[in-house]
Amino acid sequence: MLGALLLLLQATPALPRPVAPAPREHPQLTILVVVDQMRPDYFTRFGAQFTGGFRRILDTGTLYLAGRQDHAMTETAPGHSTLLSGRNPAATGILSNDNGVNDSTYPIVGGGTGDAASPLRFQGTTLFDWMLARDPATRVFSVSRKDRGAILPVGRAKTDVYWWTGGRWGTSRYYRDTLPGWLQRYNTRPGWRQFLGAAWRPLLPDSAYPERDSVPWEHRGRDFTFPHLAPADSATMSWRIIYYPWMDSLTLDVALEGARQVGLGQRADGTDLLVVSLSTTDRMGHDYGPDSREMHDHLLRLDRWLGWFADSLGRLVPAERTLWVLSADHGVQSWAEHTRDAGGQAGRVSFWPMVDTLRRELRARWHTDFSLAEEDGLIYGDVAAMRDRGIDVGALAARLASAAHRYEGVWNVYTPRTLARAPRTAPEAGYWRRAIPPGQGWLIAASIRPGYVWGHTDHGSTNLLDRAVPIAFWGWHVRPARPAREARTVDIAPTLAALLGLAPTQAVEGRPLPELVRARR
Repeated sequence: MLGALLLLLQATPALPRPVAPAPREHPQLTILVVVDQMRPDYFTRFGAQFTGGFRRILDTGTLYLAGRQDHAMTETAPGHSTLLSGRNPAATGILSNDNGVNDSTYPIVGGGTGDAASPLRFQGTTLFDWMLARDPATRVFSVSRKDRGAILPVGRAKTDVYWWTGGRWGTSRYYRDTLPGWLQRYNTRPGWRQFLGAAWRPLLPDSAYPERDSVPWEHRGRDFTFPHLAPADSATMSWRIIYYPWMDSLTLDVALEGARQVGLGQRADGTDLLVVSLSTTDRMGHDYGPDSREMHDHLLRLDRWLGWFADSLGRLVPAERTLWVLSADHGVQSWAEHTRDAGGQAGRVSFWPMVDTLRRELRARWHTDFSLAEEDGLIYGDVAAMRDRGIDVGALAARLASAAHRYEGVWNVYTPRTLARAPRTAPEAGYWRRAIPPGQGWLIAASIRPGYVWGHTDHGSTNLLDRAVPIAFWGWHVRPARPAREARTVDIAPTLAALLGLAPTQAVEGRPLPELVRARR
């Protein structure tokens, strides 16, 4: 709890105490919390040890443990694009992380580091746009450790969107030319510096963790046992902080300060929006795995920090006037090494040798590789340019599909031709149709068997555990419930719209969740 305690001791201006609430048709503040790589079974595995924010969901919320990202390419950027748009990645235009918010024309401002970014690939609208259509005074604040986590839930609006830019919170020139004064001052606080040389130790006694601590395939075979010591020098820690659980506490702290500075939820009439995307669960999953003691400990800490955040936010906006929703951008499978260790069949699949060979062939023949790339089973590139040079793209795709089928763990491969002919009821075809935007050039789209993962990404496949996410609502007018049926992340925005009494301004693929809408009537 060192991080939470130190955050509470920071010099922060006193928050106003809320006045007694009066009856109100709509909440003052709607809050989306995204926990990157959050699996729904964490609620049942660790629920007895939760005492903070996750405990409130379990006790007071409507929690869908059968939540789903309903598309292939289960990565951070596509998943975030679904959460407040009501549409799948094929409609939002966000194919993958590499085809997400990266945009060299909008560099970082405020002295931070990181890749230039903008939402210009995002197509269509989000809940914030629908809120603006009804009330031009609607305010939003969105923040994440990752640029795509902050940007994509809001869409293309030029507003208060910030992310971690290496040692400080910042944004890109798409949104503003300079950081607001309050954020410049905030960046001078101790923040991450208070953890220089700190030791990450388990929050609870060893007996509280059933997971083994010493697992040599974790963390690339180094520093895979507690305690984990943070760097003591500022130059290293300014970028290494994201590898420690404390990063989420810093994200929640700046979200609270941003909500206060922007004045979220302070209007006499109207609803504002706060988006907080917490990225450290994803970091823990990639470094140690979803079945590790480190993941378990991090979730216990995050639970406490979310409770602190809700209590602190409640001093700005009364708890009964806030509507919360929590979900994730994707899930994750157990590491192949963990599955094999438990006696299961598993492995890691990589098409890169095949893609590298093809790129060399294309460069030798055409002096270009046509931007050929591979992510999570999708091989794509400038297919139009291939056709312009007389390449038989259909034959090339069939050749790649035949080669892909020979990889261990691969069980389904589509080409553009075979995907178009696949039955509408075929689940795998549906995931890929909802993932690939129209006009995107591609050659093959492959699925792998459960237990197998793509390369070293650990998630990204169409398998259930990669698509499975929790979806939870709590707060304003939400009743405790545990619906057993499936819910999709594209259902979140239409549900919030129904609860807020507004309509999407464009067609959406999601539907309001009846358990929430009926409870409101």
